[in-house]
Amino acid sequence: MAATEQLEIETKYDVDEHAILPALHELPGVASVAQPVELDLEAVYFDTADLALASNKVTLRRRTGGEDDGWHVKLPSSEAGRLEIRHPLGRAVRKVPLQVIRTVRVHVRDRELAPVVILRTHRIVHRLLDADGEVLAELADDHVTAEIEGAEPDRWREWELELVNGGPELVEAAEPLLRDAGATPAAGPSKLARALGSRIPEPVEWELPKKPLTADLFRLYAGAQVEAIRLRDPEVRRDLPDSIHKMRVATRRLRSALASYRPVVDREAGDAIRAELKWLAGELGGARDAEVLREHLAGVVAEQPAELVMGRVAGAIDDHLRAVYKAARVDALAALESARYFRLLDSLDELIANPPLTGDERKAAKQLPAILEHDWKRMRKAVRRMESAEDPVARDHELHEVRKAAKRLRYAAESAEPVLGSEATELAGRAEQVQEVLGDHQDSVVGRELLRQLAVEVHLSGGNAFTFGRLHAAEEYRGERSYREFLELWPTVK
Repeated sequence: MAATEQLEIETKYDVDEHAILPALHELPGVASVAQPVELDLEAVYFDTADLALASNKVTLRRRTGGEDDGWHVKLPSSEAGRLEIRHPLGRAVRKVPLQVIRTVRVHVRDRELAPVVILRTHRIVHRLLDADGEVLAELADDHVTAEIEGAEPDRWREWELELVNGGPELVEAAEPLLRDAGATPAAGPSKLARALGSRIPEPVEWELPKKPLTADLFRLYAGAQVEAIRLRDPEVRRDLPDSIHKMRVATRRLRSALASYRPVVDREAGDAIRAELKWLAGELGGARDAEVLREHLAGVVAEQPAELVMGRVAGAIDDHLRAVYKAARVDALAALESARYFRLLDSLDELIANPPLTGDERKAAKQLPAILEHDWKRMRKAVRRMESAEDPVARDHELHEVRKAAKRLRYAAESAEPVLGSEATELAGRAEQVQEVLGDHQDSVVGRELLRQLAVEVHLSGGNAFTFGRLHAAEEYRGERSYREFLELWPTVK
């Protein structure tokens, strides 16, 4: 049985032993309340010795005794609520199954997981129904006992209102009703957090000072990219749309920042991390490139007049790139399970906790313009190399280098926006335009090579390669058009 996912939207309240549930059927949209269901649940929560999961607001438990027995992982979500992933219970009791560990690998890495808390809950479930009998929400009346080795059991009562098919307005309407019945906002975001209490390491709370130093800007920007990598890792493993691209972008942004901020970041330490980030981006790149090219070429083939599409053109392209994507994804997932990746994550934790700074403590407002100018000059040198290229192949290569320089300038400008404001925003926008135009150019170069390869294969097998040649010409035109657009854009990047 495969894992299932759902977005969990719930609110929790602390109540005393004498509290009585209010009339829930009076809530808007609620026609009736089903007969209560009593359950005795046991949940064993697993974590590392240093509580890496709890520190990152992630929970992993093995639950039995209810209607949803299994291994449950709850992750922070970019949407409202939390993402809950459920795996079948299986036979494992003492050890967490590998497929479950992979869901939280970005936090656990190669450390051991062990039980940290056992929660025993006597639950009474009240289902709120609409006029058609559909469940809008569930209110759970929980009597909880938390057991931690070496400590006295802790007991409390709480109410938990979870949306099922209802809307957020139901939660809003329930809030005053439950409060009038004696409920107060829960002491912690989860039962596990309440049970562990002060045992959970305090998160590092850091904000940009009013007059930031350049190092402060680096720390803010780098921290955002590290957080993005942590967020995207589980999404890549679950093969969510665009997840590989987003994780790859975060690695590139961080790699770029380590270069742009060399005046304040130790070069040796920064370059060591940059090398590993380059490796990771490369491992992710194969699948992403195949994904982008397949989508683009499918559109180009669909635009061709039917009488000029000779043979199974779209199918041949799709088959090839699907196979490339599948193989590249296997390689990417293997990289995410490697010790090399785990050590990179360790180094990123250390980068944010203790940045390897040079001690240059100048104000960001004064130093950032020089950093941006340095990256702009680097881009200008790449443009000059492109202008002196002796043949089309060399020119295409240098244009790709210009694109990489434009990305670095863009990311540096974006990082400077909290201090330099609209000037940095405008520069970032210009650099992004160049990046996108030259991205089209590079895609056309890669597309032409693939189309030539497929045309040769079709020809050697006795097929008609006419349409592949036509597509090749279209990609060649696309590349030249992008090149001309770049020549118009470049003078505006100042």
